[in-house]
Amino acid sequence: MLKEWFEVSELAGVQLADWPNTERGLNTLIEREGWRNHGERCRERDGQGGGFEYHVSLLPASVQAKLLAQSGAIRIKEKGAATSESWRHYECLSEKKKQDAKDRLSVVARIDTMHRGGMSKTHAVAFVSMETGIGRATLWNWEKLTHGFAREDWLAVLAPKNPGRTATAECHPSAYEMLKADYLRLEKPGFAACYRRMKETAEAQGWEPIPSQKTLKRRIERDVPRGAIVLSREGKDAAKQLYPAQTRDRSVFHAMEAANADGHKFDVFVKWEDGSIGRPLMLALQDLYSGTMLAHRVQRSENKDAVRLAIGDMVESFGIPDHMYLDNGRGFASKWITGRMKNRFRFKVKDEDPSGILHTLGVEVHWTTPYSGQSKPIERAFRDLCEEIARHPKCAGAYTGNSPMAKPENYGSKAIPIAEFEQLVAEQIVRHNNREGRRAACCNGRSFMQTFQASLEDPSTLVRTASEAQRRLWLMAAEGVKSRKPSGEIHLNGNRYWAPSLVDHMGQKVIVRFDPDNLHDGIFVYRLDGSFVCAAECIEAVGFNDTNAAREHARNRRTYLKALREARDLEVSLGIDEVANLLPKIETEPEAMPEQRVVRLAVGQDRPVPDGPAWDEEASESFGRAMAAMSNSSNRVVPFQSGADS
Repeated sequence: MLKEWFEVSELAGVQLADWPNTERGLNTLIEREGWRNHGERCRERDGQGGGFEYHVSLLPASVQAKLLAQSGAIRIKEKGAATSESWRHYECLSEKKKQDAKDRLSVVARIDTMHRGGMSKTHAVAFVSMETGIGRATLWNWEKLTHGFAREDWLAVLAPKNPGRTATAECHPSAYEMLKADYLRLEKPGFAACYRRMKETAEAQGWEPIPSQKTLKRRIERDVPRGAIVLSREGKDAAKQLYPAQTRDRSVFHAMEAANADGHKFDVFVKWEDGSIGRPLMLALQDLYSGTMLAHRVQRSENKDAVRLAIGDMVESFGIPDHMYLDNGRGFASKWITGRMKNRFRFKVKDEDPSGILHTLGVEVHWTTPYSGQSKPIERAFRDLCEEIARHPKCAGAYTGNSPMAKPENYGSKAIPIAEFEQLVAEQIVRHNNREGRRAACCNGRSFMQTFQASLEDPSTLVRTASEAQRRLWLMAAEGVKSRKPSGEIHLNGNRYWAPSLVDHMGQKVIVRFDPDNLHDGIFVYRLDGSFVCAAECIEAVGFNDTNAAREHARNRRTYLKALREARDLEVSLGIDEVANLLPKIETEPEAMPEQRVVRLAVGQDRPVPDGPAWDEEASESFGRAMAAMSNSSNRVVPFQSGADS
């Protein structure tokens, strides 16, 4: 154990210039400093002779160091952790308690100043007590708190430590749990109703005690974190708002390096070409760097055709982005758009799926959270466009309100023709792109379009453009079909398509790209790996008695066969006679018949009798009887008789 208590005789042995080296001088110092008033650091000595012992913390730092050097057995209290804890406690106090700490510091500092001026600490405490009206015991306690701490830390250690009122009203545990379960739910019931239900149950169950309604509400608000209350009563989306949103710096891109896309359904009634009335949906693409709206299409719903056409408009007008940020909706996750992408987490991925437009163009797709303004800035643009378009004067009477509870009084009194609405959308998007004074980090007061053009003019900005072959990717729609035998023709939407190159792919699955609005213009055929095969024309059906069409068909077939003969002649360079002369000669001389070990008996009356010894009549009759018995008894075994019996 490390030594912490010392007698006067031990302390008098410390040899220091400013330290008494006699017991009498040391007792005078102890009396002057008032060491015996520190009840916790001064105690009576056990053993014969009595006296007092003093704690090492009462000694000056130089004496403590000397004793440590002499014995190596003194443990000096480390104040670093205690000081940090004191300052943390001080920061959590109210302004009133911080002022109390400052008042205590001024009193203790006056005592220390008077003591350093030559007055004993006992007399200094007595004088300050008379001056301030504070009791001596209180002053000694405050002064004791500063021992072992640096002068700059006295404010923290003198701060009041009393926690204040901490009493909690007693409540039956089951009643309290029932109240929390009833109150903390998504239906957001009123606390008064929950308290009444709990109290009725408590009376029936005999639960006691039950505090007042206000007491229990304060207790729940104190015990349950505010975020947990919001999550329980308002849901996950409201709880997300408690966490600060992430700030994403879009200046890491340049114009057309990254784009994001989404669909927005307008709160406006329009009249479609077929006379039906409904709310239109706009699918739009936005440049992430500048915020410019690059392309848009107005459709009935968010479908793969609208996505395909909007992507085609963007690529033809501005170029191909390197990155696209999309949500995992059915239109964007369609195999026509993102087919064969490894991170496409919708629909079943098949090997025969066609390569999507974005995959073929080499665009890296990033999937985002739906309805997330942080991951898709286009959500913020839709809010502006909703105000500029849906509430435009041209839409007066056609506006539906943004919720069923916000319908205007003239709801449903008008429907805008779709052509007029599309023109309005195009005009407002131009105004949206050219409006100056944008506060985005990349804009610095410029408009979206000015920011976009400035980035494109930068020599370091490189934007990919599409070739003529790549334009087929969005002008036509892809579909995996099977070319039919024996001609390789393709049947699609009730039409037949054929080209000579399809003969080599008959019976195989291919990818066709076509314009859904112009199916009779033909289709483009690709292999499953995306390589181009041919352009196939539509074979139109003709009347049964149309002789002109029959002659035209026969003429085309003769032309095709002539082309096949020419191709064959180009490939076959040898005549059939030359091929016959190249065959090896085959020997025609018969080989000698091998000797047979088993000879079959020849039967029949017309056959000549071979030359030999005289014929034995008796043996002939016996052989005849045996043959007759064999012929008359089917499925019966006739044993051979021995020579003696025969």
